[in-house]
Amino acid sequence: MKLCTFKTMVGPHLAVKTDQGIADLNIAGYRGNMDDLIYGGGGELQHAKQALAHAPVIISELEMDRLCYPQKILCVGLNYRSHAAETEKEAPKQPILFSKFTNALSASGMPVQLPPVLKQYDYEAELVIVIGKPCYQVSEEDALDYVFGYTCGNDLSARDGQFISGQWLIGKTLPGFAPAGPFIVTPDEFNPNEPHRITCRRNGQIVQDSNTSHMIFNCAQIISYASQFMRLVPGDLIFTGTPEGVILGKPEAERNWLVPGDTLEVTIEGIGTLTNQLV
Repeated sequence: MKLCTFKTMVGPHLAVKTDQGIADLNIAGYRGNMDDLIYGGGGELQHAKQALAHAPVIISELEMDRLCYPQKILCVGLNYRSHAAETEKEAPKQPILFSKFTNALSASGMPVQLPPVLKQYDYEAELVIVIGKPCYQVSEEDALDYVFGYTCGNDLSARDGQFISGQWLIGKTLPGFAPAGPFIVTPDEFNPNEPHRITCRRNGQIVQDSNTSHMIFNCAQIISYASQFMRLVPGDLIFTGTPEGVILGKPEAERNWLVPGDTLEVTIEGIGTLTNQLV
C-alpha cells in the first residue's frame, strides 16, 4: 500500500494512493490515523485494506500533512562511497549516526524556511525507513521484519551550521529540515534490497542521480546497528544517507547554495516524489 495523510477541514485524513487517485480511508469507515496504523501492525493494516474496498477516490490535488509523529528521527552520514569521496572523507567502517529533532519533520508540499542566520543551505535526497515494531538489539537477518514502510526524505543541511563544532546538530535540525513523503510504501510493495533510482531536482534540473543499491550499509545493517545502542519504536524514521551531487561536494567557487524560491524534488523509484519550496 502507498499510504499518505492529507489535510481536510475537519483535520488530517488517512488515505491510499491507487491507480485511480487518492482513496480516503477515514470516509470509508477506518477510524485511525497513520500513527494508529503504524503502532497497530498487521491487524490495523488489514482493517485499512478492508476500508479501501469502500473508500471514495479523490481526483483533485490535495494538501499533504506530516506522515506521522515519530519519537525519533535518525540519520546516517556518508553512506554512499561517491558522496564520501566528493566531500573528501573516508568511507566509514560502521554507520555514522546522528539525529534531527522531531519538529524538523515536514510534509511534501510544505514550504521550508531558510533562516537568515545561516547561508550555506544544501539538499540531500535519501531513502527513509519507517520503523513498525519495537526494535532493540536485533540481528541483520531479522531487521527488516521491524519495518512498517519506506518513504522519500530530504536531509536539508546548513553547512555553515553543521561544521561550527564537532557535532552536526545545528546545521541539521532547523525547523522543517527533515521533509518526508509523500507516501509510506509498505514492504510488500517496496523491497529495499532491490535497486531503486534516487534523484534530486533543483528547480527542475537534476542535481543528484544515483541508486539505492550503492549504499555502503543497507537498510537491514542500519537498523540492526542502531538497535544495538537504542530502542527503536514504531514511527521512528531513519534517513539512510545521500548519494553524490550535493553542493558541498563541488569546488568552492562553484557552490551555489540554496536560496528562498528554490524548489526541490526528491524522487525514489517505487515510492514517488517529495516536493518542497524554500522560503
